[in-house]
Amino acid sequence: MNNLKFIASFFKKFSKFINNLLEKNLNKLNVDNFKSLLINNKIFLSIVALIVLFLSYLSFPNIHNKEEVATEIKKNLKNKLNLEFNFQEDLDYKFLPRPHFTSNNSSINFKEDKITDIKKVKVYVSLENLFSLKNIKLNHVILEEANFNLNKENYNFFYNLLDGNFNDFKFEILNSNVFYRSLENEVLFINNIRNAKYYFDPKEIKNMFDANNEIFNLPYSIKIFNDKIEKTIHSLINIESLRLKIDNQTSYDDTNYLGLSEINLINAKSLFEYQLNDNSFEFKFFDKIQNPEFSYVGKFNFKPFYSNITGNTNKLDLTPLFSSNAIIKELLKTEILNNKNVDFNLIVAGNNIKEFDDFKSVLLKSKIQEGLVDIDQSKITWKNNIDFEFLDSLIFVKEGKLILDSNVEISINNSNELYKFLLTPKNLRKKISKVDVNFTYLFDEKNIKIKSIRIDGKTLEKSKYSFEDILLKENNLQNKIYFKNLLNEVIKNYAG
Repeated sequence: MNNLKFIASFFKKFSKFINNLLEKNLNKLNVDNFKSLLINNKIFLSIVALIVLFLSYLSFPNIHNKEEVATEIKKNLKNKLNLEFNFQEDLDYKFLPRPHFTSNNSSINFKEDKITDIKKVKVYVSLENLFSLKNIKLNHVILEEANFNLNKENYNFFYNLLDGNFNDFKFEILNSNVFYRSLENEVLFINNIRNAKYYFDPKEIKNMFDANNEIFNLPYSIKIFNDKIEKTIHSLINIESLRLKIDNQTSYDDTNYLGLSEINLINAKSLFEYQLNDNSFEFKFFDKIQNPEFSYVGKFNFKPFYSNITGNTNKLDLTPLFSSNAIIKELLKTEILNNKNVDFNLIVAGNNIKEFDDFKSVLLKSKIQEGLVDIDQSKITWKNNIDFEFLDSLIFVKEGKLILDSNVEISINNSNELYKFLLTPKNLRKKISKVDVNFTYLFDEKNIKIKSIRIDGKTLEKSKYSFEDILLKENNLQNKIYFKNLLNEVIKNYAG
């Protein structure tokens, strides 16, 4: 109230000053000084107008009640985004670098449920109709350090925002996190939003979503738009660290989604066809042109949940499981699959392993139940002479570490060929048919812990070999030499 009295008093005194000034000038008015008077007063009055505008600009929050301002802004946000904003603290008006309101500790309701906590909201308003509360115009909203909580019931929150009104309006999210939770409120995984924005693209004549994110320590960018006239969704995902781009187009109706993704990984291109409805998700993943032997087909049934995936490929790539920032490894560590209702089966056959051409006829069998990955009966052949089969093998998470605990049965078809490869001295070349190794592998440390070794039914005493922990190197050639030496030590101790 005091501020309003001050402003009124200022304008009264200022008006009196202008009137006196004009009186003095008009009394002296003649033909010679008329032009000069007009020019000087025009400059002066322009400066006065700017001062008045600036003072009014500063006084905006004092003209209106803060609760009324908050109510009007929430109505605007509801119309623009179809979201219910809740400001826990009073809106704070700032005039630099342009007029905007800020509020700390706010939240958003989506489908009548609180979906996010926001540390700071910035609401920028247009200079147009700035002093008319009913006609106030929002042109930019920024959320900073927000935490979104999504689950099966509201997973489509970010997609639904594409239905907003972004004509002359932009919506941004900075330095925020998305927590994807189970219906029991357990965190399944976290997606970090570095920066994301919704806006209207006049060239495409569509609303756009553009974001830079990070998931499982893997930075990626995503761009999405929805063509409601053609009923198609177009998205582009780019993971630079993997040199991976996914260009996806999906057509939809009331019950089904049909999609095709073009996947470019380094210099390879493959296609991913899929169909989604309320009950299932079916797909085919293939590359007819560059690698016709590569194909995966699968189905996910939702009620009840189960899945089956089978695949064939020329070279099986295991880096998504074993590399330093392997996405499958990081996914398993989140324990997202620790659910009694998860029933997942995967069978993949390959001619060999990428970067390990000596390994042939790969058969990977995996079954996931209650968070445990069972890889029993997975097989691989080395140089057509040695067969490996995994038995009693589980991949699991313990104290935040991903672990493989396994027994490997090694059948040696021609021990002489093995000895030639190892350059084993002839006096130690005793015939060997079968080796059983029980070990534990720590994925992050790249460490193999040998528990026991049996050769043709005879268990070697640990005191007879010097290694128990095997630390893998980054260089495959170093590992090859390392294993040669270790195997020769085992053979030497067995031959006695």
